[in-house]
Amino acid sequence: MTLTTNEVQQKLASIKSEHDPFFLECQKDSRKGVQQLVEKWYKNEAAEKQKQQQFYSMLRYEREARTKGYRLLAGIDEVGRGPLAGPVVASAVILKEDCYIPGLTDSKQLTATVREQYFELIKENAEAIGIGIVSPEIIDHINIYEATKLAMTEAIKDLKIEPDYLLLDAMKLDISIDQQSIIKGDAKSVSIAASSVIAKVTRDRMMMNLAQEYPQYGFDKHMGYGTKIHLEALKQYGVTEYHRKSFAPVKALL
Repeated sequence: MTLTTNEVQQKLASIKSEHDPFFLECQKDSRKGVQQLVEKWYKNEAAEKQKQQQFYSMLRYEREARTKGYRLLAGIDEVGRGPLAGPVVASAVILKEDCYIPGLTDSKQLTATVREQYFELIKENAEAIGIGIVSPEIIDHINIYEATKLAMTEAIKDLKIEPDYLLLDAMKLDISIDQQSIIKGDAKSVSIAASSVIAKVTRDRMMMNLAQEYPQYGFDKHMGYGTKIHLEALKQYGVTEYHRKSFAPVKALL
């Protein structure tokens, strides 16, 4: 083989099968660098297969719903029940039936960078996306549990297509659409995982914007959760209009 190790690396990036003539040639190459690239290719291939298997196993609830005759399935999830500041945000996502997003899972298991990547992939693979946002003021007025249900209901209303079936993460809604509540659904259903990512990225972006308005609170670092930095800032600078005044640590300062 006359190619340099760097050239081999670039060419291997497009190889899809271990039976590819070029890949077979690489296996016979005695150079240590090339053998390391072959080993890396195998590892990447194994990781991709695992993502693929995970994706298809997470279609279980979607497949079951479709065998019952449902077609427009919306995954519903929320983010922001626990923070001391900021809104609770819910998302409803109707994915295309033939969508393929390997590696998609519960947003909490993904890094911020990877979540942003999946955010774009979900938009490309969705029939419709709805967002529901409930402010701290309303959270204080009706409590966080009711606010979560309200955000989810608003997300469903925001969809441009009305779903005929809902897959929810450990929640039941008092609406007339048939639904299924799944414990830890964001790690078991592709549709719920998609809504989890959309809700998380949407809320994080809101908190990043809030951090520019109130830099002293560090909202861009903790997203409103009650970290040590956040609690110290609350004591030093006081409570803002974006804080949840019914939550114990904030309430104690009022």
